[in-house]
This record gives sequence, C-alpha cells and structure tokens, in this order.
Amino acid sequence: MAKILTITNQKGGVGKTTTCVNLSASLAATKKRVLLVDLDPQGNATMGSGVDKYNLENSAYEILTGKAKVEDSIVRSAESGYDVIGSNGDLTAAEVELLELPRREFRLKMALMPIKDNYDYILIDNPPSLNLLTVNALASSSGVIIPMQCEYYALEGISSLIGTIEKINARLNPSLKIEGILRTMYDPRMTLTKDVSNHLIEYFGDKVYRTIIPRNIRLAEAPSHGLPALIYDKNSRGALAYLALAGELSRKTEQELKLQRDQEQAEQE
Repeated sequence: MAKILTITNQKGGVGKTTTCVNLSASLAATKKRVLLVDLDPQGNATMGSGVDKYNLENSAYEILTGKAKVEDSIVRSAESGYDVIGSNGDLTAAEVELLELPRREFRLKMALMPIKDNYDYILIDNPPSLNLLTVNALASSSGVIIPMQCEYYALEGISSLIGTIEKINARLNPSLKIEGILRTMYDPRMTLTKDVSNHLIEYFGDKVYRTIIPRNIRLAEAPSHGLPALIYDKNSRGALAYLALAGELSRKTEQELKLQRDQEQAEQE
C-alpha cells in the first residue's frame, strides 16, 4: 500500500513544487512506483513533469468532483518514470463546488483508495494557502513534508502550519504527522541561514532531514524544459541532493515498516 505524503507550506516560493517533482523522479529512479498528484490550480507540477496541463482529458478537478474515475485520470511522465494526476485552472472551480458535496474534506482520500496498492509513494503538491484543496490533501495523507527556506519569516510561517496540521490530526485524520522538514534553497555563506538551520534542528530534532537542497541553477532551469533536474542534468548538485533525499525517505519508510511488522508479530505471540 502506498505511503501518501503531502508536500506543503503556506508560504509561497519555498520549493514545494520543485520538491514534489524532483522527489518523485528520484524515487522512480530507485525503482519505486510513484504517483504525483497536482492539487495546485497553477499546474506547475504537471508541466514540470512534462505533461501538458492544457490537454488533460481528466484532471484533479474531475476526480474531486466525481466526474471521472481516478483510473481514467492518470497520465505517464514517460521520461521521468512516474505517473501524474494533473491539474489546471479548472481546479479553481473545484474549491467552490466542493462546498456543496458530501464528505467534502475526504474527496481525494476516497478517490485514491482504488489505486493505493499500485504505488509505493503518492506525493501531493499543494497551493501555497490553506483551503479545501489542501485540507483534502492532508486528510488523505499519513505524513507531511515541509520544504522551507532558512530565513526569519519562514520560522514564523512554520508555526502556523504546525497548528493547521494539529487541527487536521485532531478533527479529520488522526494518523497525520510531520514526516520531515526539508531545508531548501540553502546558501551556507549566509549566517542567518545557518542560524535558522540550527534552530530547526534544536526544535524538531530528527524530523529535520539530513539532506539539504542547495540553491542550484539547474533546479531553476529544469521546469522550463518540462523535466525534473535528474533528467535535465543528472550530475547537478540539485539532482544529486534530491536523490539523497529519496534515499533518506526510503530508508526511513523501511525502518517504519520493519517496526510495524515486529509489533504485529509481538502482538500475535
């Protein structure tokens, strides 16, 4: 069964979509079965995966509103090696339509149920705001990856996001937890960057990924070619960093599964 992870931060420009696309490609490169779900009406993760958002037969909008089955809405990012449920401007209308639909917070969770066994990871990209789309993502996920820049205002924003996660955990999804904090656009030459990084480690401990995503021109250029950095320039620092993150995430997942199996075995005995 897939591990479903939401990649979100209520602050824009912190590398959410970059992380979703490049982590998907890196996990796929390590032979994991991956589905990227784009819940941002801008459709940047869709385009960054080499999928034309303007020519989608079905998108996340049709899935959330029940107009199409999830199996009929998946397209392949051929060069990148993972599947995509795309998004475009139609998704803006879904935010309004969802208000009138039953179980509006669980539409994505229900839609993904038939295909969960087909993947190892399902990664969800979100808009930089807390709305019904983001709530759907959080309600369907077991963990949240929070990309953030190591700057002062990012620290303020993360406290608000943690409050949101706690509310979703209490009211809609008791299994939701912070999977990890990812430091992005990292520039070690800046004293503030290192100070904020140290504060994160002090507060969140091992929730902070050891992998750090550097500022890298190849990461910035790759989306304009409809490619993850791993395909655009596999030797770039950005591509190598996301490969390292995929390895770190996979090891953590394997450890969790082993612990779960050991607990189940102990209970049977």
